[in-house]
Amino acid sequence: MIRLMRAVFLFMAAGIVGQAQAHDLRPAYLAIAESAPETYAVTWKAPALGERRLAIYPRLPKSADETTPREGVFLSDAYVERWTVHAPAGFAGEMITIDGLPESRTDVLVRIERLNGDTSTARLTPASPSFEVPASMGLRQVAAAYLGLGVEHIIFGVDHLIFVLALIMLVRGWKHICLTVTAFTVAHSFTLGAATLGYLNVPGPPVEAAIALSIALVAVEIVNVNRGQESLAARIPWLIAFAFGLLHGLGFAGALSEVGLPNHAIPVALLFFNVGVELGQLLFIAVVMALFAILRRPWVRVVRPDASWAHSMPLVVGAYCIGGVASFWLIERVAGFWT
Repeated sequence: MIRLMRAVFLFMAAGIVGQAQAHDLRPAYLAIAESAPETYAVTWKAPALGERRLAIYPRLPKSADETTPREGVFLSDAYVERWTVHAPAGFAGEMITIDGLPESRTDVLVRIERLNGDTSTARLTPASPSFEVPASMGLRQVAAAYLGLGVEHIIFGVDHLIFVLALIMLVRGWKHICLTVTAFTVAHSFTLGAATLGYLNVPGPPVEAAIALSIALVAVEIVNVNRGQESLAARIPWLIAFAFGLLHGLGFAGALSEVGLPNHAIPVALLFFNVGVELGQLLFIAVVMALFAILRRPWVRVVRPDASWAHSMPLVVGAYCIGGVASFWLIERVAGFWT
């Protein structure tokens, strides 16, 4: 019976992953970099599934004339298009719009980099699909932009959120949860900063596969704890959280490297991106703990009055689902090494 339940949970988990891929909410990315005076290289990256791409398109100012034909290619999860434009007046004071964005469910990250080092960054949403390019970004604008990017990344980073959820399910008591989450935060802050500033250089695909493996390992520990089998992860969860947090920080850095950092405010951008990640993470933890508190009472008092929530079927079911999803990701990401 237990084996049958495990198979069912793995099947359900794989279905959840498929649905998540079919309704992808990853942000799109528009980069405009000045490669020579009045000449800009444009890169447009839109979410895609196979050869089906999201129907959103960047609309640059009319003063920006295309000087090279657009070249597009489908990658595993995105459609990438590149071309060059000539903009004698630059982009300061001009409007950039993403057509089709109001009808979508995604955001667009926009980065404009000039030869003098000035960088402008913005996040466009379905409610606000256009923005006027500023001449330069002040520290306040940089802080606001990267704070939003950090919150958005953790909210859309399903694998990171599932890892945090697994930690909450593994650890007992508020004190230990706070210590464990703090260790995870400190660790990924170190590697996020080091990788973004160029002190660490680890290929993205192995990092993503290792993140999936870390989730699967924590899911196994949840099952072991509910069976009464103590382990290092159960006795010293903060140590495990710190070790895996170093790994997850590399994942955060990979996302931030796509957007880049403004040369005139690197410390501010890096700090507020990290703060945004933490705010999104704390919001997720608060929601999860509230749900646990709501569900614990009817389960203990009505469904299983003789069992504690900490050693109950819901956590075991959740652990199998998390482990199934993580295993699917691990196989998919490792298989991607050769594609």
